[in-house]
Order: sequence, then C-alpha cells, then structure tokens
Amino acid sequence: MGQAIAEGLGADGEISLVALVDVNEPRDRYGVAYEKELDGLDPTAVDVVVDFSNPEGVVCSAQWCAKNAVALVIGATGLTDEQRAKVEEAGSETAIIMASNFSIGAVLSERFAAMAAPYFDRVEIIELHHDEKVDAPSGTSLTTARAIARARRKAGLAPLVDPTVRQTVEGARGAEVDEGIKIHSVRLPGLVAHQEILFGGPGEGLTIRHDSYDRQSFVQGVALAVRSVSSTPGLTIGISSLIE
Repeated sequence: MGQAIAEGLGADGEISLVALVDVNEPRDRYGVAYEKELDGLDPTAVDVVVDFSNPEGVVCSAQWCAKNAVALVIGATGLTDEQRAKVEEAGSETAIIMASNFSIGAVLSERFAAMAAPYFDRVEIIELHHDEKVDAPSGTSLTTARAIARARRKAGLAPLVDPTVRQTVEGARGAEVDEGIKIHSVRLPGLVAHQEILFGGPGEGLTIRHDSYDRQSFVQGVALAVRSVSSTPGLTIGISSLIE
C-alpha cells in the first residue's frame, strides 16, 4: 500500500514527495530519500506524514508528528482502544486525519447506505479483501455499519433481530456489530478491497457495491486529505467531510 501511495502522490503535480519510511527498504524509492524511522527525517522539511503501516507504527507516527508539529494522515486500521487514545492525544497537538478508507467511491457508498437505511427492514454487509489483510472485519465495513446504525436510530427504528434461531455451524451468520447489523468477511488471493451493502424490504432489495480493483483507487482520497489536513485542526475521522 505504501508503494502505491508513494507512486500516486509522487505523480501529483501539487504534492512533493520527501521521503519513504519503512523498517524494510522499499522496492522503489521514486527518487526520494529512504529512512527506517521518522527520527531520521528533518521535521522542518516535512509538512505531512502519511502512514499506512500498522497500529504500532501509527502510534509512533502520531507521537513524532505531535512532538514536531507535523500533520498526519492515517490509513491503517485495527487500532486498539489504547492505541486510538494515543492518536487522539496527539490530535490535541497537531492536525490528524484518520480514515478506514480513502477511496472516494467507498466513502460515497457509505453515504448512500446511510440515506437508504431508514427505508428498509433489514441490512447486512459483505466485505471482501486480499488474503494478506490481517484484521477482520475491515475498518470500512465497521464504519459503514455504524453509519447505518446511526441513521436507523435517528429514524426511530428498533435494533435488528436475527431471525435465524439455529446455526448448524457457529458463526455462519457473520459478526454482529451495532444495532444487530451483520458483517461477513471474505479473504481471498486476487482481491483488493470490495464491499456489498445489502438492504431488504417487502418485495424488493437494494445492493450498494463498491470495488477497488487497484490500490491506486485510494490515492485520490489520500491526496485530498494531504491537501486538507493543515486546515482541519485536531483529529478528523474519515474523509467524508472533505467531499462536498
């Protein structure tokens, strides 16, 4: 993911790539410096750090950025409550945007799902990712489920109750998140990032599907966050507020 973001941002005429940071030397450097950790960088030469590493790396980046007054864009998911609290603490010192998905299409599909939620009796989510993704369910599906739950509560709808009374195989009905909304996770080689939001009502159904066929699909949203983060003080969750 870091390689895809570096390639995409490096090709953006309005953004200058300064350095790549990773414990392992990247395959391609795109003509910029490489460091094993952020401490190897001159903070005065950096306006924004983009971190798509892992929860531990995110905490290190947040603390470094807070210490050096550098803005931060986070794309990693799966943070624990303690790790998230550290990011929130850093947000009191510097501007941070943290999103579970930077694809414009994925963010819009979440928005459309929240619009549809009050008008259907039931909803379930299927998220499909490559087999190297280490966390499940995806951060995108959790964000989507919670947006749907908020929309249902606002409409005065009761939590969903699963009509299935017997599971021959435990877990066959997926994981229950908020307000009874189910998420089903698929991990297969060949996939990148895909999500289906399935709504059902009397005599009809609505499926909202988004597909990222290539990691470059996230670059536009990351570039938007990089351009916007300096004008959004504190911690901003998601990029939906940046899309008019």
